[in-house]
Amino acid sequence: MANLECRLLAFRAKDARNIRRYLMKEFSFEFLHCQIASAIVVSLTVVCTPAQSLLAQEQPRKNAGSASNSPMAQLLKREIISPNVALEEVQSFLESRIPRMPTARNAAEWQKHADQLRSQMLDQVVFRGQAAVWRSAKTKVEWLDTIDGGPGYRIRKLRYEALPGLWMPAVLYLPENLSGKVPVALNVNGHDPNGKAAPYKQIRCINLAKRGVLVLNPEWFGMGQLRGQMSEHYRMNQLDLCGTSGLAPFFLAMTRGLDVLLSLENADPERVAVSGLSGGGWQTIYISALDTRVKLANPVAGYSSFLTRVRHLSDLGDSEQTPSDMATVADYAHLTAMLAPRSALLTYNAKDDCCFASGHALPPLLEAAAPIYKLFGQESRLRSHVNHDPGTHNYEKENREQFYRLVEEHFFARKSEENSKEIPSESEVKTKEQLQVELPAENADFHSLALDLSKSLPREAALPSDPVAAKLWQQARRPVLHQIVRTHNYTAHAEQIAQDEAHGVQATFWKLKLAGLWTVPVVELTRGEPKATTILVADGGRTNALDQVNRLLALGNRVLAVDPFYVGESKIKSRDYLYALFVAAVGERPLGVQASQLTAIARWSQAAHQSGAVAIVAIGARCSLAALVASALESQAIDGVELHGALGSLKEIIEQNWAVNEKPELFCFGLLEAFDVKQLTALAAPTPIVFPNASDRVKKELANIQDWYKLFGVEYQPW
Repeated sequence: MANLECRLLAFRAKDARNIRRYLMKEFSFEFLHCQIASAIVVSLTVVCTPAQSLLAQEQPRKNAGSASNSPMAQLLKREIISPNVALEEVQSFLESRIPRMPTARNAAEWQKHADQLRSQMLDQVVFRGQAAVWRSAKTKVEWLDTIDGGPGYRIRKLRYEALPGLWMPAVLYLPENLSGKVPVALNVNGHDPNGKAAPYKQIRCINLAKRGVLVLNPEWFGMGQLRGQMSEHYRMNQLDLCGTSGLAPFFLAMTRGLDVLLSLENADPERVAVSGLSGGGWQTIYISALDTRVKLANPVAGYSSFLTRVRHLSDLGDSEQTPSDMATVADYAHLTAMLAPRSALLTYNAKDDCCFASGHALPPLLEAAAPIYKLFGQESRLRSHVNHDPGTHNYEKENREQFYRLVEEHFFARKSEENSKEIPSESEVKTKEQLQVELPAENADFHSLALDLSKSLPREAALPSDPVAAKLWQQARRPVLHQIVRTHNYTAHAEQIAQDEAHGVQATFWKLKLAGLWTVPVVELTRGEPKATTILVADGGRTNALDQVNRLLALGNRVLAVDPFYVGESKIKSRDYLYALFVAAVGERPLGVQASQLTAIARWSQAAHQSGAVAIVAIGARCSLAALVASALESQAIDGVELHGALGSLKEIIEQNWAVNEKPELFCFGLLEAFDVKQLTALAAPTPIVFPNASDRVKKELANIQDWYKLFGVEYQPW
């Protein structure tokens, strides 16, 4: 009896209440059903529950200040990879996956390819999920009051629906004494808090109106009137999580704006212009490349090619500029060439202090587009301009006059220098209050749209209720999860960097090179002869997991303290979340990279240490999700998972209104559409997934998950 008790106490329990699983493996079935076995289990449960189990609750940290400088802490802080490794590896990873411009022998061949790219971009990137329904909705417009503009024009206020329930405020500049068909222009703006009231934008609108152009000046998400209305751009990825393109509202806001303009009696559909600065420049290239109703495009300091962005951190774009899977179809070089043979003016600034400086951003775009314009015999329709005065991130007078010149030449056939000069109109600029447009009190935004979508997700939430169906469900759903998170079967090659010792703890420092793509730093810690192996990951990196390291060592575990992609030592030092968005844009998923790294490390440890399958202990919502996905897909090398601070539901990401710049790997496109935490846990069975100090949400969402494990012959308590 004493011998049995000692063996059980040495056992690396997945939970004290799972000791019965161990007994079933080590002893006869008949023995387990006798009274003495029951007594042993009850007795040992009491002994193991407080702190001896691997899955025991975390104890409060003592002497935190001194612990951070302890010898153990110093071992965890030891540098394994150089500071630039994470950045260099993700840059190489991205460069190898960005599509290059194809060769085209003639205009017809290119046109066919461009039409195909346009269709793929719209169907596979812009209008995914519920966005396909939004796309087919009729454009609704509500015309409001008219105010005085200035000499020769009036300003009419309006609002229009970008998609059902989401209204965009806008103002229309109406030239006086209109007759016949006249040009129209969509003037979009970028990341300017003044939005449609930005003086340089108003002056552009006024000048076009005085030239006889109908001009729509719409607001942009998160700017001007829409500032602070939960439409900040990094929240569009809440829609991505639901399997609906967060890019769609941006694109629909532009296409509906064109609808409004072209519905006007005097609008000439053959003379349609779009222009804007920065984020407005991005809007310009996107709508102009994908909507051929645009006949003249002038993006100003708004984008560069993906290949350029990889090495120029200033150019890494926000969520809408780097949408999931875009680079599986096209680069911005392709979009620039897709403007052909229509009129285009690419404007950049020589000393841009924001992004897209002319020296590195412009040449690759011209190199891609110029040969295509030549195929059409329209070389003169592709122009570029580099601003030197002031040369900073601007759409000031000189840049505006370049735009006026193009409009005059291509829409009015007027080429005199005088016609391109700006008409003084600073005194006619309105205040933001004067341009304010009333909006519905419950106007939709990214957050409210995601909340509505999430209510019916995941789409196939029900779990089977019999053992055969349960296993078939797992077999069918694992490939679905693999496809969503884009996991890979990485091979690991270990390079030992150094060894050290502190207070009886042996430390081995490893570089694990995975598939020649990623270098993952690992600190292996042991005290005496380890009885089992545990991978430890934490949102704050391994240096913030000291308490768990000490706990696991005390239980006799070999601890592999790991910093996977985007975490701890593997965290990119600058603009890290923008690179995470970039990874999704090339068709991969940060969550999938992390999960693939964890499974590769588990397989490596299993082979290298000959100690059987490993457990994973994860700390924080981000690493917990990666560990859960890894366990759902890897049943041989992972035999237990402990999740501290895990979400009870992916819906919490939306409910708490998190943004992708805070926790980028959580916003995996379409994950919530197919799986929630409960379904991911069900996929992992019979591997126990335990939630120490489980939140009320965890307990609510995973209620009765024990019944699922019983279908696999496992008695299991998740907390």
